[in-house]
Amino acid sequence: MESFYRTYRYLVEHLGNPVRRELMREIDWSHRLIGIKGSRGVGKTTFLLQYARDNFSMNDRTCLYINLNNLYFTDCALVDFVKEFYNQGGRVLLIDQVFKYPGWSESLRMCYDMFGELQIIFTGSTVMRLKEENPLLDGLVASYNLRGFSFREYLNIKTGMSFRSYTFEEIMHNHATIARAIMGRVNPLEYFDGYLHHGYYPFFLEKSNFSENLIKTINMIMEVDILLLKQLELSYLPKLRRLFYLIIKRVPGAVNVSKLSQETQISRATVMNYIKCFKDARLINMLYREGESYPQKPAMLYLHNTNLIYSNRSMAVDRQAVCETFFYHALHCNHRLNMGANSVRFIVDGEHPFRIISQHSKSRMSGDMNYVIDGLDVGHDKVIPLWLFGFLY
Repeated sequence: MESFYRTYRYLVEHLGNPVRRELMREIDWSHRLIGIKGSRGVGKTTFLLQYARDNFSMNDRTCLYINLNNLYFTDCALVDFVKEFYNQGGRVLLIDQVFKYPGWSESLRMCYDMFGELQIIFTGSTVMRLKEENPLLDGLVASYNLRGFSFREYLNIKTGMSFRSYTFEEIMHNHATIARAIMGRVNPLEYFDGYLHHGYYPFFLEKSNFSENLIKTINMIMEVDILLLKQLELSYLPKLRRLFYLIIKRVPGAVNVSKLSQETQISRATVMNYIKCFKDARLINMLYREGESYPQKPAMLYLHNTNLIYSNRSMAVDRQAVCETFFYHALHCNHRLNMGANSVRFIVDGEHPFRIISQHSKSRMSGDMNYVIDGLDVGHDKVIPLWLFGFLY
């Protein structure tokens, strides 16, 4: 037990000054069982340690952080460890990488039932289904998602400012006033391309090669998160990697499942299953026409965030693809997006049609729809700057 406390103190003391995430304010910390999901690389470990540092002193032994990657837990039952921690006065246990522990959901349920004053806050992969696939935890766990940085958060980091987020409704009805207020303090366009390239994942703050870190993260998602949690054989990894590479080359675009099946020598059903795995792992997004959903074939595939577009160095980056990917990512978490007809690319919440226009496009604006313009500082009427949707969270 003492070695875990020493590790915990060391990690907190060497945490530095991470950016305070919006999720820290949104969580209801009164729940006894809190699950924080997020894709690999978005800062879940840092989030746990920051919570500990903000709420407990280094000498307060009521709180402890553990990582279930630790080989100790290959021999020691988690319930036994928690019992010892609890009997020594422990009341808040922060568990990282919970899915690495076999039978983790059963163990968490046992701890919840056995230790009435214990609070457990744990992190896991987005591939996990805390409620759908774990009926033991249904009704007990409060589940939250930690996303990568929004453009607003990135801008706050780079400028030292503290811009607040805005709702979709605020942007739709008052975007010109909001944009002018922000432009009066800083020009977001000076930082926008940097965000599109490297601003989503927190490791851009590290003194290491961002592109290499991103490639490693993508591979770890496939090798660990997808293979382990979806219980796929390791021998399938080369085909999984090839499928994702082919998707990167073609997104955003329509899904030709038959062609992907031929090129990867994977059955059509398995291609669709792997595509769903990529979505769950926050590598891609699927855009459907209204009234359609999985397991039907999506109308379009997008990468999950714009940073992933730049991971493929062998291809020139298409600005229109970057703009559409940014818009989709900014809205998809809290809003329903469907594919529109003709020149309408997105329909938001079934009633707001949008067309995205890149800064190099010669498209003419006409018709009764909303236009989102790349490179625009302040809009008017139904013409809205693309960067402003980065303030939704």
